[in-house]
Amino acid sequence: MTSASENIIQEETEAVLKDGMELFAELVSEISATTKTNDKLDSLVNYFATAPEKDRVWVIALFSGRRPKRVVNSTLLWNWCIELAGIPAWLFAECYHTVGDLAETISLLLPETVLEPADLLTTTEEQPSLNSAGLAPGSLSYFLEKFIQLEKQDEQIRKNFILRSWHNMNRNERFVFNKLITGNFRIGVSQKTMVNALAKTVTLSSSIIAHRISGNWDPVTTGFEDLLSEGSVSIDFSKPYPFYLAYAFEAELDTLGEPGEWQAEWKWDGIRGQIVKRNGELFVWSRGEELMTDKFPEYQALTQLLPDGLVLDGEIIPSRDGKPLPFAILQTRIGRKNITKKQLEEAPISFFCYDLLEFEGQDWRGEPMEVRRQKLVEIVGHIQHKSLLLSPVIEFASWDELAALR
Repeated sequence: MTSASENIIQEETEAVLKDGMELFAELVSEISATTKTNDKLDSLVNYFATAPEKDRVWVIALFSGRRPKRVVNSTLLWNWCIELAGIPAWLFAECYHTVGDLAETISLLLPETVLEPADLLTTTEEQPSLNSAGLAPGSLSYFLEKFIQLEKQDEQIRKNFILRSWHNMNRNERFVFNKLITGNFRIGVSQKTMVNALAKTVTLSSSIIAHRISGNWDPVTTGFEDLLSEGSVSIDFSKPYPFYLAYAFEAELDTLGEPGEWQAEWKWDGIRGQIVKRNGELFVWSRGEELMTDKFPEYQALTQLLPDGLVLDGEIIPSRDGKPLPFAILQTRIGRKNITKKQLEEAPISFFCYDLLEFEGQDWRGEPMEVRRQKLVEIVGHIQHKSLLLSPVIEFASWDELAALR
């Protein structure tokens, strides 16, 4: 007969024996099985408290949009699955059509126990140098950093690695592994939920965590402590702040209280962005955390005009004589690597400032809005440059007046 305490010890031992990939697959399964934010939050808190340090870093990267590149094309995965499952191509195609997802189709069709083919090549090229970086075989970080190595390897080496991985995984792990291989990994959890989970794990506020995980950082070279320890100092001068977007307000306006307690502005139709000026350099970010400095040469003049330690939140919009131009004009500039003189003249770009996020190197997000606005007006007014404009505040005395203006 087994006592309750022995059962607890056994469960804890089994949890320890789980490798990183199994823990991650369980996390993905738990998050996918619920629509409740609190349940997802609990799953993330538990994961960050128990997962290997390097795996935690990669989960932060994955959940904030840093998906790995595709390692193997779909046709190869399709053929290798057919080979292992021993089924005709037409049957695989029918299953794929029914399931609608390649990663899931393969995980369902592979035999429960994938035998490791005896004819797989074992070469010195195939053995990764990952253990020297302290990565445990079977961990999430091991696989993701192996993917990076495999990009330049030939087809046979990639096949060997993937078939051996399938051999060592359960069905749940294979599904997540396949999602990562195809570069098609997405997760139904907001970055805000992940940040809140991290705030329950480390001794930093959610606003600081959101800032730390923004911008350019590499999960291969960044440790969890480097990213989120209390004493960590960021040396990425380009790092933006998290973007907080506008959403439609569905209730009656008068439920917001007194109109004088609110600031109203137009919602401009452009690209939400941040201008960062630090260390004598200027950086322009889009809300998708894409560095777009080179795409808008108009802003380079601001490098000499803006003070250091400054971050502006606003909208990237084409404008002429201080007035916004249609979004279609901005589209003529998007995606172009080289901007001609004619395009600069036909679609001149300005930055319409909404807010001041950093001043003199200090985070100003905790300052009252009226204080931030006052300083923002002062900065933009002092510079007097056509590429830096102020998003005007709409004056209104009542909610009915604001609704009529809209």
